[in-house]
Amino acid sequence: MLFDTDVLVWFFRGRESARAAVDECASIRLSAVSYMELVRGVRDESELLELRRAIGENSWRVVPVSEGISHRAVLYIERHALAHGLRLADALIAATAVETGETLMTANVRHYRFLLDLDIQRYQP
Repeated sequence: MLFDTDVLVWFFRGRESARAAVDECASIRLSAVSYMELVRGVRDESELLELRRAIGENSWRVVPVSEGISHRAVLYIERHALAHGLRLADALIAATAVETGETLMTANVRHYRFLLDLDIQRYQP
């Protein structure tokens, strides 16, 4: 399962439903883009250390942006940025899920619903 940034934000804020969603998955991945978004949201060094600790202790895998991921994201932007307002980060996260064969868990289904090759699992905060 690839987790969208929003679910992980809820997880780190202590939302029980996010913790349950994470606990139910045997293998957790996040896009390098989601990791960077999480890092941008930390307020100090201790929160950054907590983020790193959680990723390491839980054996989450941060998936780097590969050539295949970036190529698919470019196609998504070309096809959907104007019509649906697809943003760069969302295109990269969706492309990561598709390229790795993972389902994307997100509360922001509207950001992705037009990507027909993307398997989405809705998270309810």
